[in-house]
Amino acid sequence: MRIAMIGSGYVGLVSGACFSDFGHHVVCVDKAAAKIDALNSGRMPIYEPGLDALVAKNVAAGRLSFTTELTPAVAEADAVFIAVGTPSRRGDGHADLSYVYAATAEIAAAATRPLVVVTKSTVPVGTGDEVERILREKAPGIEIAVVSNPEFLREGAAIDDFKRPDRIVIGSEDANDGERARAVMQEIYRPLFLNESPILFVGRRTSELTKYAANAFLATKITFINEIADLCEAVGADVQDVSRGIGLDNRIGRKFLHAGPGYGGSCFPKDTLALLKTAEDFDSPIRIVDAVVKVNDARKRKMGRKVVAALGDEPRGKTVALLGLTFKPNTDDMRDAPSLAIAQSLLDCGVRVRAYDPEGMEAARTMMPDLTYCADAYEAASGADAVAIVTEWDAFRALDLGRLQQAMAAPVLVDLRNVYRRDAVEAAGFAYSAVGR
Repeated sequence: MRIAMIGSGYVGLVSGACFSDFGHHVVCVDKAAAKIDALNSGRMPIYEPGLDALVAKNVAAGRLSFTTELTPAVAEADAVFIAVGTPSRRGDGHADLSYVYAATAEIAAAATRPLVVVTKSTVPVGTGDEVERILREKAPGIEIAVVSNPEFLREGAAIDDFKRPDRIVIGSEDANDGERARAVMQEIYRPLFLNESPILFVGRRTSELTKYAANAFLATKITFINEIADLCEAVGADVQDVSRGIGLDNRIGRKFLHAGPGYGGSCFPKDTLALLKTAEDFDSPIRIVDAVVKVNDARKRKMGRKVVAALGDEPRGKTVALLGLTFKPNTDDMRDAPSLAIAQSLLDCGVRVRAYDPEGMEAARTMMPDLTYCADAYEAASGADAVAIVTEWDAFRALDLGRLQQAMAAPVLVDLRNVYRRDAVEAAGFAYSAVGR
């Protein structure tokens, strides 16, 4: 199959590379010339483990290419995937669909033969209807089917998620799309039949809502265990044992039950907000998700106060080393990362902040210019009155505690990801503060 991937950001690039690795011919299109130039030179615009090798392999095989020219890519395609950004719209929190609709209009202008247009971007319910309307209005007489195919990729594990998915959701409207769209999508995903990955064919609106419902539920699990962690601290229980105790119940599951400083990233914050706005528009409020959003926003500042409290009665003028800035490990993504609120809380209290992250410092510098950025964890800890682990990178799981202590002005470790055992840290001479323990 010949595929045009409109948008070469996180979703578009990972999806395009994986589709090409399945044997399809993929052209990734993006308006950002600098990004396309970098990709054509073998430089990745994002950090994702294994992505550079996957891209290089398929470029060399002639199955994957990058361009700023949408028209020829669409004209030769059997399927066109829309994978552009849908950020929260300023002012009201709705998903900004301007990029989706602009791409749709360009696709319509370039289409010359029957085509399947697939929305890979995360879009609110009913977006596919509007995409179809635009295509029919601007490309009359050309048979174009519109399909929803949301992505369920975790940053840091995206390639494995794409190639070994829990499920593939494909939404279409039989009255308009017919069997041809279904056949095209089955052929695109045929290599995954060998992995016995379930493909779920549903209505287009159902598919669009499934993505938001999944992210909202996962955000709810994270927020729930964070509130349980607070209760554990109040009553003298251990949230990690509570998490294991409930997670071993197959009805609940163990994933997304790790207490910490709150969720961030490119998906959960904007998708929960967009779901709330959609629910309001249809007079069907989702009160649980509304509470999740509010609690998570407050938690990040609360974790900042937790670090400040570890400094004692006079925090002003003291120094904290923040280890980990990205919203999760194995990514360079700083969007809505808890570190942003935590660092600001420290700065607001007159605390100096030294920081280190294995991959996120370039992006962090533009968002937090008042921090001092260091070459490694030990440099960040030099002269610090406390070290706070904010993101659980592997590099922070086996720190030399003796070396860390020698570098610091005061041996205080605030473990916001519960990476360490209290007895081991205290045996090394540290005052230790964790989450829910």
